[in-house]
Amino acid sequence: MVASNPVAGHLDSLLGINEKGEGAARALAPVLMPGAPLDQTYDYLVPEGLVIEPGAFVLVPFGPQTRIGVVWDAPLGGSDRPLDPKKMKALTERLDVPALPLSSLKFAEWIANYTLAPLGMVVRMMMSAQAAFEPVKPRFGVRHVPDAADPPRMTPARKRALDLARDGLIRAKSALATEAACSTGVVDGLVASGNLVEVVIPERRYPVPNADHRVTDFTREQAEAVHALVSAVDGGGFSVSLLDGVTGSGKTEVYYEAVAETLRKGQQALIMLPEIALTGQFMNRFVARFGCLPAEWHSALSPAERGRVWRAAATGEARVVVGARSGLFLPYSDLGLIIVDEEHDAGFKQDDRVHYQARDMSVVRGSLGKFPVVLASATPSIESHVNARTGRYRHIILPGRFTGAELPEVKPIDMRAHPPEKGQWLSPVLVDAVAATLADRQQSLLFLNRRGYAPLTLCRSCGHRFECPQCTAWLVEHRFRRRLNCHHCGFSLPIPETCPKCGEEGSLVACGPGVERVAEEVRERFPEARVALLSSDLIPGLEEMRRIIGSIESGEVDIIIGTQIVAKGHNFPLLATVGIVDGDLGLSMGADPRAGERTFQLLHQVTGRAGRALTKGRGFIQTHMPEHPVMEAIISGDREMFLDREIDMRRRGVLPPFGRLAALVISARDKDLAETFAREVARRAPRVDQIEVLGPAEAPISIVRGRHRWRLLVKAPRDKNIQGFLRAWGDALPKIGGDLRLTVDIDPYNFL
Repeated sequence: MVASNPVAGHLDSLLGINEKGEGAARALAPVLMPGAPLDQTYDYLVPEGLVIEPGAFVLVPFGPQTRIGVVWDAPLGGSDRPLDPKKMKALTERLDVPALPLSSLKFAEWIANYTLAPLGMVVRMMMSAQAAFEPVKPRFGVRHVPDAADPPRMTPARKRALDLARDGLIRAKSALATEAACSTGVVDGLVASGNLVEVVIPERRYPVPNADHRVTDFTREQAEAVHALVSAVDGGGFSVSLLDGVTGSGKTEVYYEAVAETLRKGQQALIMLPEIALTGQFMNRFVARFGCLPAEWHSALSPAERGRVWRAAATGEARVVVGARSGLFLPYSDLGLIIVDEEHDAGFKQDDRVHYQARDMSVVRGSLGKFPVVLASATPSIESHVNARTGRYRHIILPGRFTGAELPEVKPIDMRAHPPEKGQWLSPVLVDAVAATLADRQQSLLFLNRRGYAPLTLCRSCGHRFECPQCTAWLVEHRFRRRLNCHHCGFSLPIPETCPKCGEEGSLVACGPGVERVAEEVRERFPEARVALLSSDLIPGLEEMRRIIGSIESGEVDIIIGTQIVAKGHNFPLLATVGIVDGDLGLSMGADPRAGERTFQLLHQVTGRAGRALTKGRGFIQTHMPEHPVMEAIISGDREMFLDREIDMRRRGVLPPFGRLAALVISARDKDLAETFAREVARRAPRVDQIEVLGPAEAPISIVRGRHRWRLLVKAPRDKNIQGFLRAWGDALPKIGGDLRLTVDIDPYNFL
């Protein structure tokens, strides 16, 4: 093994000279090491008779280890020195795994070049299903033996199991025992008696969605949108369409027709959602349109299921994948369409290891693969709006709800004029609105984007405040669990009975509201109401979350209280009233250039949950700043006014999409070391016209997980090569080692 020669060609030959001067050619393969923070390949000899191609997964010796590598289509990096044949090592074997398509290799290179992440780390994201690289373990079940005599002792439990098994289906022992309400020992006894036989359970296959399973009736505006999207698929080639429709306008049904056309062409489609774990409604609508479930891809899947989906995407068996942002990195054999639903959502941005924006990378993937991309939202991002206004994206507008229902009327509740009662958090105006909605047997939703019971706990005797020992953040009280939690590092401790500083008993007081505290107030005010609390930290798993959402949809809940997960595209037909408990919460993020945009999107999405069916909807926003431009835009419903103002502000400030940003975060456990190195980094920044380096400054949350953090922000016009600037800067820095870390985030979304 040696570093690849960048001059050599793909799967080049190495010429060995024997004693007689005769040449003997040996094939070489450039191999990339996934997971390694490297941008280069290494050359390996290909054993005689072994057939490999770019994208193939191989086992190779790498130092003292044997690792999985990916055969690349051309050598990358390495040395210009001639190769020494004696130092060459051979591939060990090729894995029985579908190869990464060439489009995936090009996509990985593009992301690595754009984000400045090592290529090995990017390719690791394309291998996020460990089970796909392991031998498939057969699963065994039992099946009825038709001609067998009854067991010598027929108990009621045995009879139930046999009656079920007589349908001829293969079931796992545990599944049959559960259905028959017996133990697995009963099933084992029937196997021993010859009434059941153990057989291998066939591996489940993904059904092919039927593009013509159901014909949907569309309004005139929807039909025009369908025609535009289907034409984009039919025409082939790369294009981006922004499907911009108000909440409840039927965007999902419209883009399903683009999926159907992709299926008719025999290609695969990817639908990305920001909260895949909350998509029970989405899956039901998919089944109604296409007759079967799509393949799902998200973190709640078991390792075995992730392996199945990975292989099914690679072989083309999975025709439609519905997934979270990481679904973008599956090895699709013939991807022909990407849809990014709720494209504005910040959940598409990854802030760990490889920092990327999945919405933007979807556009890149479509460009490389020469197929259409659809971005859908009721509140598109400023970046997408600008691209639509300038003609880079096709702009498809759905102006009305498909039911004909009107958008909810939104009213401000000025908390200066209508404050809540002492110790309470809901204004009398909002309380009266919820009471009236209950009287009409309709649903209300109270929204507060703050988990837990209270954001701060202090001692009323000595003023001690409970702070995380590892972060510069207050511990959040979670009263239902009787714990104080840090939402940044996960630190947790039981709520103490006495103040740890002064020892006073019963002196601790919760300050400010979280959703648990709002729920407590609601239950006190409306004891007969059926209340559901939707917060990610309170619901144990995917199935429980979907069960609760299903109960809301079916009308089994009167009042919903939730965090931002209630704004993720849910359809609650009986929801009439939405109350925003703290509309000003997102406007306090002064360092975040997207604070106004995010607040507008969130409030618009939440209030848009109301009145989506036959119920007339209304929204209330508790605010201390009803005159704020964001509040005025939400209340008036004048989205264009807000967009014009926001776009003009971004243009004048040379902020995205008119400028480029990059964040550099330096961290260390030693505060002085972090600060000293941050200042040295700033001192060595190249001097380039129109590229501005701001900082260093302590991060707003200056300590996370015990690490002191300093930030620098790079700001450049759109036409400047910010990646080239950062590479040159990195080359000028001293070697980073020990406890120091330097993280680079192109297009940052997190300014904390």
